[in-house]
Amino acid sequence: MFYQDNMDNALRFGDVLRGYIAITPSIKGPILAPSTLNEGYNIDVNLPIFSVVLSPCCSIGHGIITLTPLIKVRKAFFDNPYFLEDLTRINRKMEPEQTVPPNIWEKFPSEEKQKHLEEGYGYTFLELFIYEKNDLFQKYTIHRKRENIETNYYMIDFRNTYILNCEKIKTPEDAPLDSKCLQLSLQARSELRDKIAYYYARIPKEDKILED
Repeated sequence: MFYQDNMDNALRFGDVLRGYIAITPSIKGPILAPSTLNEGYNIDVNLPIFSVVLSPCCSIGHGIITLTPLIKVRKAFFDNPYFLEDLTRINRKMEPEQTVPPNIWEKFPSEEKQKHLEEGYGYTFLELFIYEKNDLFQKYTIHRKRENIETNYYMIDFRNTYILNCEKIKTPEDAPLDSKCLQLSLQARSELRDKIAYYYARIPKEDKILED
């Protein structure tokens, strides 16, 4: 079960919400002097149909929340038979040969195969987490050469998060609960927590070298 049948009367990590704007600032480069403040930047503001809470449950409140928009999944996912059966498999660790379509795996040089096998059981698409299909989500079409697929799987991208100030979010319980649409099950929330923790906890190669 991906979603909780009965939702808590509180905002939780991983919840699907509606009614919150998304803000994306863009700049050509760092603004290092006041004279360059008005040169080459813009701020995009839009209203996603659904957003996901990425604030830890115990950190929701004080008028601040961390969100990310729910977006359509990638066409390439449907080329992998292992994913095609259940896209939420991308949320969990898997064997190296399951991360790519069989025809791609077979084309890998032996050295590359061995490299992947040595890396072992682990995550793929580290920055992404898939949300299970739900009747609340609008269906859309994935256009493929052989056949088109209609789906309402969605996903979030850990790289696309933002902080929003909302004075009505005082605590997880004292918040606009009418904006809450779906709550993850305990298992799904645990999977989200594990994957985003892994995403942020990875050690760069250069740091590993220094540690050794």
